[in-house]
Amino acid sequence: MSAALIAATPAAARMLDPDKPADAVEILKRAQCGSEDGKPAVYGWSGTVWSRVTGEPDRLLFRTEGMNIRQCVTVTDPKRGTGYRQVSRELMVFLDPKTGEIVRTWENPWTGEKMPVMQINNDPVNQRPMFPYNDKGESTMRGGLKRMGPWLMMPLEVPLFYTNPLAGDFQDYVGNKYHAMEIFDFVANATEILDTRNKLVQPSIAWVRISDWMPWMKMRGRQGQLVFNAVGTKLERLEDLPAVLRTEIDTNFPSYRQAPPLDDARPNDTTWTVFKRWVKEQEAAKPEATKPAEAHP
Repeated sequence: MSAALIAATPAAARMLDPDKPADAVEILKRAQCGSEDGKPAVYGWSGTVWSRVTGEPDRLLFRTEGMNIRQCVTVTDPKRGTGYRQVSRELMVFLDPKTGEIVRTWENPWTGEKMPVMQINNDPVNQRPMFPYNDKGESTMRGGLKRMGPWLMMPLEVPLFYTNPLAGDFQDYVGNKYHAMEIFDFVANATEILDTRNKLVQPSIAWVRISDWMPWMKMRGRQGQLVFNAVGTKLERLEDLPAVLRTEIDTNFPSYRQAPPLDDARPNDTTWTVFKRWVKEQEAAKPEATKPAEAHP
């Protein structure tokens, strides 16, 4: 039997055990993508974006619709075991809280300026390979999967603290590090996700993000944060996304109809790296007469 045919032959059906590191990684792969390598999966979510500024009430700034299209591939390591790598791209649009339409220009309530809105479009958002063990043979699973009645809970906190891509060389001295927390809580029917006979697994997700202001808001270091709160689920197909998001993909982001290739080696995008390119593109598109003059000594 050829190696390709062996790889394509499914393992014997069984019930996965969340307390076993190798099974826990397989459960996460099933939640994120599915049991099959190279089969695209789509997550969609809806939510809100609030401001939080000391000394004033929180404000509802936007509603949101978002999506992520991804695929996974099995990877093996002689010390770390069998795991998977995930590649993806994600899009989220900012909507007017009253009309539900995509906001293209936003009037900043703190500065009074009208700012063009950059929708979140990060391509790619790939993950490092996930394995059940580290290179010392120790489990990488720290009890993150929790069985609660008929449900399997998969909480994940991602603390972020790194040099802002828009910053200069001295940020360790003057601040302006990017500081955020991403919180993902996946929930799946335990029987569905643990039984390998079930090929279609559709977990739901709650997502919270606490972060700095979006760079396009042009807040000039103003104190405050954004709080994103959303709920979503894995969809059967791209066409199940809301119409406003499908239209935006068709019109402005057609590459988001497919996941990145499994061997994608590009560096990950963030809102900050995309914004940096966006500003440069806008500047380059301006007529020469409207571009800021260069400073000379």
